[in-house]
Amino acid sequence: MQAALQRTIAAAPGQPSRRERHSTVSAASRNTAEAAHPAAGGLDRRAFLSAAAAVAVSAAWQPPALAIQGLVAGRIPGVSGPDAEGNMTYTRPEGKSGGHGVGWSEIQRYSFKVPPSWQEVPVSIADLGGTEIDLRYNSADEGTLQVVVAPVLRFKDVGINSNITVEDLAPPENLIAGFAPELFGVPLNEGDVLDMQVVQKDGLPYYIYELTRHRLVTATATGNRLYMLAVRCNSLQWRKSGDKITKIRDSFRVPPKVDV
Repeated sequence: MQAALQRTIAAAPGQPSRRERHSTVSAASRNTAEAAHPAAGGLDRRAFLSAAAAVAVSAAWQPPALAIQGLVAGRIPGVSGPDAEGNMTYTRPEGKSGGHGVGWSEIQRYSFKVPPSWQEVPVSIADLGGTEIDLRYNSADEGTLQVVVAPVLRFKDVGINSNITVEDLAPPENLIAGFAPELFGVPLNEGDVLDMQVVQKDGLPYYIYELTRHRLVTATATGNRLYMLAVRCNSLQWRKSGDKITKIRDSFRVPPKVDV
C-alpha cells in the first residue's frame, strides 16, 4: 500500500520528478549567470576571433628580402650573339665566383666562340679538376668543353699580386703533361702530342695543342692564374664538326691583367 502510494506520488501530474527539478535548477543557474554578465559570452568570442586574426596576420607577414651584394656562386648566363658566322660568344660573367679561396686576384673575364647548340652544364667539385674547373659546355652531337682556372702557385713561388705569363710557368710540353690527367683523366703517352705552338694574342703568349683522340687545348696565364680551355670529341663528331672544334679552341681569349 505504501509502495503503491509512493509510485502514485512519483507519477502524479503537476509534480516534477527529481531529474526534471535538477534540469530546471541548472537552466535557472545559467540564466542567472547570463543575466548578471550579459556580454561575457560575446566578449569571449570576440577576444578569440581577434586573437586568431592576429595570429593569421603574423603568419602571413614576411620580412622584406634584402639584396646582398657580393660574389655569386654557380651558373650565370654569359652568352651573347650570334655573330656573322652564327656562333655565340661566351664571356665569363662579372661577379661569378671561383673556388680558389680568398686572397687571389679577380678571375679575368675570358671568352670564346661556341656553336648555338652547345649548352653550359653544371660543374661539380667531384670532377677530376676539382675546384679548378671553372666552366663546362657540352653538345651531344659535337663534343665537350671545359675551362680550368688554376693558381700559379702550383708551379712557381710568386707573390699574391704577381703578374706572370704562361712562359714564366713551364715549357709547353711540361705544362700539358702536368694537366692532362685533370683534363682527360689519363696521363699523356709518348706520341700523344701531335702539334704544339706558341702564339701571341693581345700581348699574351698562348700555348696551342693538338693531341691524339681529337683533343684540343689552349693555355695562357695572366695575373696569378693559369687559364686553360680543353675541347674534345669522338671520331664521328670530328668528321662532322672538326672545324667547329678547332674554332672554339682558337677563339679562346683572356684579357691581360693591368697593373695599377
